Amino acid sequence: MFVPNEPLDRETPGNHPGGAHSGGLRPTGDATILHADLDSFYASVEQRDDPTLAGRPVIVGGGVVLAASYEAKAFGVRTAMSGGQARSLCPQAIVVPPRMSAYSQASKDVFDVFHDTSPLVEGISIDEAFLEVGGLAKIVGNPLQIGANLRRDVAEQVGLPITVGIARTKFLAKVASAFAKPDGLLRVPPEGETEFLHPLPVEKLWGVGKITAQKLRNFDIVTVGDIARHDESSIVSILGGGAGRHLYALSHNRDPRPVRAYRGRSSMGAQHALGRGSHPRAELDASLMSLVDRVSRRMRSAQRTGRTITLRLRFADFTRATRSHTLRRSTDDTAELLNASMVLLDEAIPTISDKGITLIGVAVSNLDRDGAQQLELPFDGPGFASPDTAALDSAMDSVRKKFGSAALTRGVLLGRDPDLSVPLLPD
Repeated sequence: MFVPNEPLDRETPGNHPGGAHSGGLRPTGDATILHADLDSFYASVEQRDDPTLAGRPVIVGGGVVLAASYEAKAFGVRTAMSGGQARSLCPQAIVVPPRMSAYSQASKDVFDVFHDTSPLVEGISIDEAFLEVGGLAKIVGNPLQIGANLRRDVAEQVGLPITVGIARTKFLAKVASAFAKPDGLLRVPPEGETEFLHPLPVEKLWGVGKITAQKLRNFDIVTVGDIARHDESSIVSILGGGAGRHLYALSHNRDPRPVRAYRGRSSMGAQHALGRGSHPRAELDASLMSLVDRVSRRMRSAQRTGRTITLRLRFADFTRATRSHTLRRSTDDTAELLNASMVLLDEAIPTISDKGITLIGVAVSNLDRDGAQQLELPFDGPGFASPDTAALDSAMDSVRKKFGSAALTRGVLLGRDPDLSVPLLPD
């Protein structure tokens, strides 16, 4: 089994294979795909901004762990763990409240470095991305040099540690970055793919969780190499057609997906977990207003308009339902989107009353990427007069941009705790 002997800037030795989807061609050429992944992102931002936290166990979030520094992870603290359990594992940990605006700004700064590094950047989340650097050899250097420069630039310009994995496929580049964490650089050369990949446990393959891993272990399939040594039909007989072919392809490093520049979202949405128990209609109305307000503000900021509004519900018995309505014209108007959402909620009230509700969400799709709107003559009200809701939205957006999102809100939302808004990739 390959074991790196350097903590940073390392490269694997070598054998061969490769490939793409089951039945696809093996990848050719050099390893030119970078997977760049920030280390314990939220916690690293906190340690960067408060030097007294450097080298100490840090937990972001009190009730639920949103992130943990590597010093806290060493005690077994993990993301999504309850705060009580995390503190029992690591009593000396320093718990800090999340600062989403700081994480959002740090993400933007890091992505600026990504785009300075390569014109082909595919964002996966706010703290990781794929970069294709195959055409930059004569300008910048080989992929290993580019990866080293990227790590240096992120450290110097943003002040955060980042790990980079380099391989011929997106799948293997991501595995390499996970292997190199924290704060590392690892290139898997074409001739070293088998030696690196096959000794890894099956859990390293995308799509393998506890249940799938146990199914494989029941047949003494423990490593990626064990999958590769079987016939594809054998793996399909264990896991089914889709999962079996997918994992067999990955075991041979067959992943044909190219790095594609991020083109923005096909929809924008938000949701709010209500918890178990009774929720009166007034509470549901207020939650929906808050969600529509947030989504429409994002749409205007990104210069997007949309036509289809979808209401998402999760009931107390864990079943889910969606209801949607398509408007006659594309819009980013808060009042229009809210009115359509309220109609959908009205239709769902009998089911909510019968089953109870634990989550409500709203999304707008059929987005126009240029923010175009069909202008109409105001033929609706007496004297054809209607309120200028676009001007109201614009004024509210300006106030919130200057003084913060909590500076101005609807009267019905006064006194309600604002939902925690997780940073997202740019819209």
